[in-house]
Amino acid sequence: MTLGSVPLTTTDLQIVDGARRNSTLICAPVMAESVDQMLVQMKKAKELGADLVEIRVDFLKNFSPRQNLEVLVKQSPLPTLITYRPKWEGGEYDGDESKRQEALRLAMELGSDFIDVELKVAQGFFSSIQGKKPEKVKIIVSSHNYESTPSIEEIGELVAKIQATGADIVKIATTALDITDNARMFQVLVHLQVPIIGLVMGERGFISRILAAKYGGFLTFGSIEAGVVSAPGQPTIKDLLDLYNIRQIGADTKIHGVIGNPIGHSKSPHLYNAAFKSVGFNGIYLPLLVDSVANYISTYSSPDFVGYSYTIPHKEAGLKCCDEVDPIAQAIGAISCMIRRPTDGKLMGYNVDYLGAIGAIEEALQGSNGTPASGSPLVGKLFVVMGAGGAGKALAYGGYEKGARVVVANRTYEKAKELASKVGGQAMTLGELKDFHPEEGMILANTTSVGMKPRIDDTPLPKEALKHYSLVFDAIYTPKLTRLLREAQESGATIVYGTEMFINQAFVQFERFTGLPAPKQLIRDVLARNT
Repeated sequence: MTLGSVPLTTTDLQIVDGARRNSTLICAPVMAESVDQMLVQMKKAKELGADLVEIRVDFLKNFSPRQNLEVLVKQSPLPTLITYRPKWEGGEYDGDESKRQEALRLAMELGSDFIDVELKVAQGFFSSIQGKKPEKVKIIVSSHNYESTPSIEEIGELVAKIQATGADIVKIATTALDITDNARMFQVLVHLQVPIIGLVMGERGFISRILAAKYGGFLTFGSIEAGVVSAPGQPTIKDLLDLYNIRQIGADTKIHGVIGNPIGHSKSPHLYNAAFKSVGFNGIYLPLLVDSVANYISTYSSPDFVGYSYTIPHKEAGLKCCDEVDPIAQAIGAISCMIRRPTDGKLMGYNVDYLGAIGAIEEALQGSNGTPASGSPLVGKLFVVMGAGGAGKALAYGGYEKGARVVVANRTYEKAKELASKVGGQAMTLGELKDFHPEEGMILANTTSVGMKPRIDDTPLPKEALKHYSLVFDAIYTPKLTRLLREAQESGATIVYGTEMFINQAFVQFERFTGLPAPKQLIRDVLARNT
């Protein structure tokens, strides 16, 4: 099942007002143990920008239906959805079923805007109200699957079953075992003519909560505070609005993201979403927790899935999924960026890691030597790369491409020799490097993990050896100032931080994604705020 065939146009979605490009509402779950705490949370939800609150009365201690609902419904600063979730559907209520349904009927009578009734008891509930319900009340009939996400046919049958009860709004929540499970929910959302809440729970289902706005979901849930969620994988209201700019997502919004595993720590969504917003680019950038790159790529084949950054451990697997690969990425054996070419949909793979690092080194050299007449300031320089892994390969190829004389030093000589032979360079072990100084003013790039947090007192090269270098770059950016950089600075060398590599490759990727010049200062400021 792929998303390649989903026909989407902006007219599929109703635009509520000028500030929003979709009609998807943000609903804040309120789950306190007392009515007073709930009122405080509702006020907070309104301040944060939610459109309605889901009042989870099953969380209340000593719930007294008439008295409590009267206060909660009448005093809520936002429209209300009353949910009284029983244990058998993943909630907290473990009492008499007829009393539970009585409380839901009372909520309608008191003027709640929505009530949630589980599919299992919906038929009986509708019989009990005999068609009598206040005009303004909408009944959501819900089904929750905490195990998996069924096939598209099974979800379709479930929708039909829910509609047959007389539901005003269909709600289906499933669980993602793989990120590709979301595609089945998107397929259902986009083809249904009835109001539907379709969400996929868990970290692998996270994208369903943001892209509900693209595919026409009736609402998505946003928690009032981080970690206090009514279902796994729920983002905060603040992230929905400020980080993912959910109000600006339309049916034609292009999807980008960072493919990795794990992915929760990534700062990339902060950078790219802020940058997209600042230039008015109609795109979204998501953290994509991917287990199999090949499955992800074949499932999300629609032209709307247009650009990816690749991180650990998927850079090699990403290369295998490309239709065409840039020669440098091919030589390195890994990609860091993938773009879907708009003309023919072909997937193009690049490695921009080396552009990030080499660009930062060139800028620093120009700053210290004045600008050369033409070409790269690396031309003819002796360029020593420590480490022969992915980043080491990227820097060795980058230096070679810019006309530097490359030396590769690695813990094991064999790996150093293999890489050096590919870039016409010299190989040695890290142990030999401390006595290597055929000339002054060399350039050093560390791509090993020596000196990285938590082992911040380690260094890959003794201070004594650093006096022969005019510039030292360290790919490590936690901490920003490593022991290697600090000692290089004390020895009189120009230093280049690892954060510069990250920033520069973000500039390059932004331009590849959008075709627009990168808002460099904004990207720098956002990274500074988030590290």
